[in-house]
Amino acid sequence: MIVTRWQAAVLPSAEQVKMIFEGEGLSPVEETLPPGVNVTDRRLPFDQVRMVVSGSLLMNIAGNQILLRSGDRIDLPANTKHSKSANGPDACVCVVATKPF
Repeated sequence: MIVTRWQAAVLPSAEQVKMIFEGEGLSPVEETLPPGVNVTDRRLPFDQVRMVVSGSLLMNIAGNQILLRSGDRIDLPANTKHSKSANGPDACVCVVATKPF
């Protein structure tokens, strides 16, 4: 797992994040998690990359809590046990893509 924090003063829009991912050869989609929604533990059979566009996302990765805010990116290897939930009063909007094998 790799977490990258956005360092620039201006945060990227969803369209800009999609362009970044497409530049990496990925096919991104936008995902919105309403406040209070909890996606329970899962393991995916592929690598996944996710960047928070707005709101915040609380992830539990193999027992470790990680709070992602706007501009934060996480790269999850295949078969990593994780759950996630929108953190705070607002929905969390992310751009997500899977990495090819």
